[in-house]
Amino acid sequence: QVQLVESGGGLVQAGGSLRLSCAASGSIFRINNMGWYRQAPGKQRELVAAVTRDGSTNYADSVKGRFTISRDNAKNTVHLQMNNLKPEDTGVYYCNANYVVLGDRWGQGTQVTVSS
Repeated sequence: QVQLVESGGGLVQAGGSLRLSCAASGSIFRINNMGWYRQAPGKQRELVAAVTRDGSTNYADSVKGRFTISRDNAKNTVHLQMNNLKPEDTGVYYCNANYVVLGDRWGQGTQVTVSS
């Protein structure tokens, strides 16, 4: 059974930093893209950052220059370094892994709260 376990969320003041981590396990199938999405109260889930298996990255315009996504293919992990956090970054952050054959799988979400 596929599991994506997230860690690293929390409460931080504006201008601070957090690092999110996600570890995927439970499948023999390869993971294509991995990414982080977030959902703010009353809003739809949106892509924050994604990384392909070969390391190509994609960021939402609102986080470019502040967030960095990275992954370790051998460990099936993905990380999101978030710097200069803003109150509008508040939300539940979800890890996503796109598996060959299985398709998309999601983590349970981790809360990030940025106070002004």
